[in-house]
Amino acid sequence: MKPQIHLLTITGNIKMATQFFTRSISNSNDFSWSNFHNPWRLVSSSPSKLISRYYRFTSLPVLPRAIIATPSSQGNASFLVNFSQPTVISSEVHGSNRVTELKEKIRALMTDSNPIILMELVDKIQRLGLGCTFEEDINKIMKYLVQGHPNDDLYTVSLRFRLLRHNGLHVNPDVFGSFMDANGKFKESLSEDIEALLSLYEASYMGADGEDILSEAREFTTRHLKKSVFKLTPLLRNKVLQSLKLPRHLRMERLEARMYIEEYGNEQDHIPILLELAKLEYNEIQILHQMEISEITRWWKHLGLTDKLPFARDRPLECFLWTVGLLPERKYSTKRIEVAKTISILLVIDDIFDTYGSYDDLVLFTKAIQRWDMQEIEQLPEYMKICYMALCNTTNEICYEILKEHGLNVLPFLRKTWIEMVEAFMVEAEWVKRGTEPNLKDYIENGVKTAGTYMALVHLFFLIGEGVTPENMRTLTDSYPSFFSISGTILRLWDDLGTSKEEQERGDVASSIQLLMKEKNITCEEEGRKYILQFIDSSWKELNKTLVVPNTLPISIIRIALNMARASQVVYQHEESSYFSRVDNHVKSLFFAPIQI
Repeated sequence: MKPQIHLLTITGNIKMATQFFTRSISNSNDFSWSNFHNPWRLVSSSPSKLISRYYRFTSLPVLPRAIIATPSSQGNASFLVNFSQPTVISSEVHGSNRVTELKEKIRALMTDSNPIILMELVDKIQRLGLGCTFEEDINKIMKYLVQGHPNDDLYTVSLRFRLLRHNGLHVNPDVFGSFMDANGKFKESLSEDIEALLSLYEASYMGADGEDILSEAREFTTRHLKKSVFKLTPLLRNKVLQSLKLPRHLRMERLEARMYIEEYGNEQDHIPILLELAKLEYNEIQILHQMEISEITRWWKHLGLTDKLPFARDRPLECFLWTVGLLPERKYSTKRIEVAKTISILLVIDDIFDTYGSYDDLVLFTKAIQRWDMQEIEQLPEYMKICYMALCNTTNEICYEILKEHGLNVLPFLRKTWIEMVEAFMVEAEWVKRGTEPNLKDYIENGVKTAGTYMALVHLFFLIGEGVTPENMRTLTDSYPSFFSISGTILRLWDDLGTSKEEQERGDVASSIQLLMKEKNITCEEEGRKYILQFIDSSWKELNKTLVVPNTLPISIIRIALNMARASQVVYQHEESSYFSRVDNHVKSLFFAPIQI
């Protein structure tokens, strides 16, 4: 007996959801929690692994890089062994009546007439992961704030600016003009108020390209916050250090909720009922994620790709982590499942191109994808047939779900993204075969495609189905919106920053870092990495433009593009820890470690 997937939209009693989940998986022949003990290795592959394919195409002896995708002691087993049973939570504590009561009390707080109190409340609600719960209430408050409520206070002006932009409303950065001196610099006296300084710092990261006043604000606040950080109280010092490391605008929503829930209770003015609701909702959504994981794992096992293709990566959990980064909202449960499927297949195709396929085989595979005809399967080698069939069948199933829900025939659009992505993989194969090295611009443009940017965003646009019109459908036929490619550029560059050192140890070359160093005649890698970080920062300013200029596409897909950029930074920005442990920690906290009530 397989679980009824339509119940994934559960919003009520958690105990009921848990019992349903436990009963479903225990009765299924396809799924067992013990499957999670398999030592999957959670390493991401960059599409720039040209050297391994060079060896393969020229028949030079080399240890196959497929070894990185085989079972390893480093992977899920390191923590999942402690989570062999779904989390069970007492209904006495988590009854739906209590949740309803808490929501009503918090909504009463959101009717306050003081704009500062309202702004701080909205900020806390969104940071705690409750933004969707109070979406309508927040929208009303934003409409009230956008009318303009002038204030001399830097803290309040900065908070209002950040909240409005975060919620997709335009506000002119000229509101900060009154805090600058005759020379166009922020007044030095402002540095004495750390809370105001921190508020301005966070607001500065909402800046778009050409908004020089926000660039000045970032430089000013960063300098003074770093100077004063060790003079602060422990609580405030921790807030400042966290923001300097990763500003709020760049954080992944569910991870931010987890972190802030654990910290919020330490704030002197915290609201107990808000914290209680945040904990209840976090644990409830975590159980929902466990149910989603069970469905993805069941599908993945039934697909059988890794049984037939031992070189391919076996990492549905990592794929699901990315989908939670892209789609954090509870209501998108079934969409997360579908996108996780596409990412899982993408990784297998990536492995075929990067670790196993000969050049001639890759040519055949690319032609088969371009024709998108099941008759082409007979022209493929055996190991490619199952992957080709899995891709076509999964894409058709997703198209069927979109047709049922939204009445749209999107097969031409989804097929186009897969064809373009495989063609981009083939471009890299050609670079290797010819022994040529691309310039940085060509590498990034091609790498945005091989990273799955367009594939994922187009699938999500139609899966969600919000604001789809004949006009913007035609736009996707001709070209992709600029914010698609900007988000993909950030993803591509963070991938290179996060995996470049590990790839070099394996003998891989030609990431964006090395290409930039060559073009600029840089010999120090750390200097090259700084240039890449500046490139990412400029890309974020371009991406932020989508929040302040009119767009034919709905705000929902714009937010997903922003989330893609956020997820890439959160996953790949690691220091002492490796990519492996970084992903492991995120998977554990989001999916398997409930918050104590």
